[in-house]
Amino acid sequence: MKLKEIYKHKDIKEKISFEIFPPKELSDYPKLITETQKLKQLNPAFISLTWNAGGCGNSSFELIKLIKAQNFNIMPHFTCISSTKNEVLKHLQELQSLNIENILALRGDIPSDKNLCKKDFCFANELVEFIKNNSNLSIAVAGYPEGHIDANSITEDIDNLKKKIDAGADAIITQLFFDNSKFYKYVELLRKKGITTPIIAGIMPILSQKQIDKMTRLANITLPDIVKENLEKYKDSPSDLQEFGIDFSSQQCQNLIESNVEGLHFFTLNKMKTSINILNNIL
Repeated sequence: MKLKEIYKHKDIKEKISFEIFPPKELSDYPKLITETQKLKQLNPAFISLTWNAGGCGNSSFELIKLIKAQNFNIMPHFTCISSTKNEVLKHLQELQSLNIENILALRGDIPSDKNLCKKDFCFANELVEFIKNNSNLSIAVAGYPEGHIDANSITEDIDNLKKKIDAGADAIITQLFFDNSKFYKYVELLRKKGITTPIIAGIMPILSQKQIDKMTRLANITLPDIVKENLEKYKDSPSDLQEFGIDFSSQQCQNLIESNVEGLHFFTLNKMKTSINILNNIL
C-alpha cells in the first residue's frame, strides 16, 4: 500500500511504522529477520530500511527481499549526495522490479571525503523530483521539528521542506523529538506555510545514555528536564533507564494520539521489544 493510501486511514493502529537498519555483516541478517518478525503482531503500515550511514554504500537488496518475503510493506531509504542520476535510476528500476511502492528520499550526510560527493544531486528536493519523474513510487521526506542542524533557522528549514513537498513528496516523517510542544509548533508552522501533507511523528525510545548523547550531538533535539533528571538518576542502572524510557515514550505517544497525530514512526535501533512494549501500553 502506498503512503497516500496509508495516511487516509483514521485508525492510528493502521498508521504505525518502524525503522530498522542493515547489520554490517551478512551473517547477522537472519537475527534481524527473527527480530523483525516480532512486529507482525502489530501489523505495521510499513517497515523502513535505512541507507548506510555516511552518504555512501547501499541498503541491501537481499535484505529488502528477505523482509518483503515476511509479508511486510517495506520502504527503503535512499540518499543522493554521493549518487549519480544513472545510479539512482538503476536503483529505482531494481526497487520497482521487487514491487516496492514507497521510498524515503534524503540528501544524506556529507561524507568526510568530499570526493565522494557527486554533482547530480545537491539537495533532497532534486532527488524527490527525479524519483517522481522516473518512477511510480510514493515518496516520503524528512522533517525537522527543531530545524535541521545545517539550517540557519527553522524558517529556512521549512522553506527547504516546502521545496520537497512541491517536488512531489507524499508524506513527512519527522526526526525524533522528546518535547511534544516542539512537534505541535512545527505542525502549526507547516500548515501556515500551506503544507497539507501528512506529518508523521518520529519516535525514538530512550535506550541508553550513549544513544542520547550521540543523537543530541548530531541533531537539534531538546531534552525535557524530566529526561535529563532520569538520565542522571539512572546513569549506573541501564535497565532502570530503559524502563523509564518505555514509560516516557508511552506517555509521549499517548499525548500525540490524543492530539490526532497523523501517524507514528518508531526508530527501533533494531530493538523491537522496546517499541512493542510502548505500543502495548497505549493501544
